[in-house]
Amino acid sequence: MAAGQGITQVLERLDTGLPDALERLQAFLRIPSVSTEPAHACDVRRAAEWLRDELTSLGFDASLRETAGHPAVVAHSQPGEGRKLLFYGHYDVQPVDPLNLWDRPPFEPQIEDTPEGRVIRGRGAADDKGQLMTFVEAFRAWRDVHGSLPPNLTLLIEGEEEAGSPSLDDLLRANADELRCNLAMICDTGMYADGRPAITTQLRGLVGDQITVRAADRDLHSGSFGGLAANPIQLLVNALATIKDEDGRITLPGFYDGVPEIGNEMRSDWEALAFDPAEFLGRVGLRNPVGERGRTGLEMAWARPTFEINGIIGGYTGDGFKTVLPGEAHAKVSFRLTGTQDPAPIREAFRERIRSMIPDDCTVTFEAHGASPASVMDISDPAFAAAKAALSEEWGRDAAYIGAGGSIPVAGSFKTLLGMDSMLIGFGRDDDRIHSPNEKYNVASFAKGARSWVRVLDAVRG
Repeated sequence: MAAGQGITQVLERLDTGLPDALERLQAFLRIPSVSTEPAHACDVRRAAEWLRDELTSLGFDASLRETAGHPAVVAHSQPGEGRKLLFYGHYDVQPVDPLNLWDRPPFEPQIEDTPEGRVIRGRGAADDKGQLMTFVEAFRAWRDVHGSLPPNLTLLIEGEEEAGSPSLDDLLRANADELRCNLAMICDTGMYADGRPAITTQLRGLVGDQITVRAADRDLHSGSFGGLAANPIQLLVNALATIKDEDGRITLPGFYDGVPEIGNEMRSDWEALAFDPAEFLGRVGLRNPVGERGRTGLEMAWARPTFEINGIIGGYTGDGFKTVLPGEAHAKVSFRLTGTQDPAPIREAFRERIRSMIPDDCTVTFEAHGASPASVMDISDPAFAAAKAALSEEWGRDAAYIGAGGSIPVAGSFKTLLGMDSMLIGFGRDDDRIHSPNEKYNVASFAKGARSWVRVLDAVRG
């Protein structure tokens, strides 16, 4: 089929089929595929099987691929002319805690009318079930109109992204010849803050660690031992407080090795986006940026590395009050990386700093939770300009190349293990509340996202 032929009919098919597509998405969202909680292991597999069956019904050769953890779904359309494209998404979702902050059960999705339009509410609606279903529905409409799927498509949909993708690299290595394509399409990102379509061209990397500090062999009465015995919570927060200085810079030796300054062209592009940090923070009840002094808001969010304390646990946390010195304390922390920062020495420098501040009659242990370098895409491939034009046509405004503060390790893995660049296109919005209670996905994002994939597919596959 020549480029452009039949696109109008496919778009019309998506429009008329939207109610059924939303029903399918809701059925997918009802499966509580929380990959990080062992109690949901059967649900995670059930979600993989649901997706495999959906893809098989469309004409894909789809199967589950077992890993050391949760299975992945791999599917192929028939070979043919044009570029080989790999589409990536993930079917696992974040935990729902704190459950009491949800307005409705997180796995009982519902379409709601809001002042900003209709949304579908439920865990995984935006991250990433609703997103990956945009391209699945695009393929469905294409098949309905043309009688067959576009050729040369491979789908890789994993079930461990929210757990740091521990099995993904082994899966890629074991199936490299099968999965290697000309270009990867990743639908796990969002639009720019003002609602314009975007292609994400750079992602920060990630290092995650969990720390456990142990002091006494039991919880102690603070009246008897306070002021004398080591308090592991105090030891932990004292050590963590040394990681940043008063200017927001990270103090670990060698931490900024490989961190680049953004170029003049990129700086000019980002300035044209007119990002207002106070307005952005105001959406979540804040006002003042707290990153590196002297950096712009978008630099802080997209181009500078960070250190964050994600959780601290220790002592008595139940109702009422209990005056104890805890026997142990725990913290979960993460670094976001940019440029060519190497996760391994950063993890070791962090651990050495913590060890140096723990007394010799106490102990500290660590548990790694993911490590991936930053990713920067090569937009000289003409497919990027073609996709940008296709997005602009669908949304009626100029698409933008943007950065992202989050980490999508698979983009780096595709590059290093399969020699394949990635195009990151998503339709999430800043207020989708991903990883938080009351997650949602705009129905317009879902509908126009599927339409966008039809246009992008037609533009780039030739």
